[in-house]
Amino acid sequence: MKRTIRKAVTGFRTVDGAGVSLVRVLGHDDVEEFDPILMLDSFDSTSPEDYTAGFPMHPHRGIETVSYLYRGKMVHKDTLGNEDCISDGEVQWMNSGSGILHEEQVPAAERLLGVQLWLNLPEEDKMSVPTYRAIRRNEIREIPFEGGFLRLLAGVYGEYQGHRGDHLPLDYYDVHLDENAELVIPTEEDESVMVFTLLGDALVADEPVREKTAVKLTEGDSLSLRGAAGGSQILVMKSRALHEPVAWAGPIVMNSGQELSEAFLELEEGTFIRERPDFNTGR
Repeated sequence: MKRTIRKAVTGFRTVDGAGVSLVRVLGHDDVEEFDPILMLDSFDSTSPEDYTAGFPMHPHRGIETVSYLYRGKMVHKDTLGNEDCISDGEVQWMNSGSGILHEEQVPAAERLLGVQLWLNLPEEDKMSVPTYRAIRRNEIREIPFEGGFLRLLAGVYGEYQGHRGDHLPLDYYDVHLDENAELVIPTEEDESVMVFTLLGDALVADEPVREKTAVKLTEGDSLSLRGAAGGSQILVMKSRALHEPVAWAGPIVMNSGQELSEAFLELEEGTFIRERPDFNTGR
């Protein structure tokens, strides 16, 4: 059975961090429908003044942040001692787990184009050990097909395997389609599947979808994508819905109001960070 569109959400312009202009596509109102993806922010600018203010040091707990830059740079620093930069075509994957503070600076570039999504952690993994991982261009397989190609950012596509997270499964594809070219992606019936039209309009499940729109699909065993006029760049995300309660305030996502209150109390008391770098071991 082919998947069809269940819900479509078009982003709106807002400002976050220290003054970064971005398009917020998914947020609090979409938690149940797009489970386990909580938030999706899109970056697309040729004006450095839109984003170079960056995101100063801030906390997270209970989620994984997955940032994909098709164009541009992002510099990451955190309380685990990680300092790193990703650039064109690379992915930054951070599990905040039990608690982390991090900052993201965004240097000027010819164009900043990409997305950050928040992937919810299962209740059993909310207090897992925080980790950081960059997925480099040489780790990302580019798979050609007639009329386009697919970049395997994470997970599995057919016989090909990419980076796998330690918690929820996530198959993450960057699909490039020429005008009128079609790609049919096999899916498991019960997978939670969504797409985001990063550049250009597209036909998703045979329906027209405008640029910068997130689409949640119904259950089914396949998803059809077709390029629109001028071609399309579409991000596809497949995971497993958690069906767990979500308590979300600012940068912290837990399963109950009490857990949220405890997290913010720990922030006030200076006990939020459970894991710190051990410089004797280089960690």
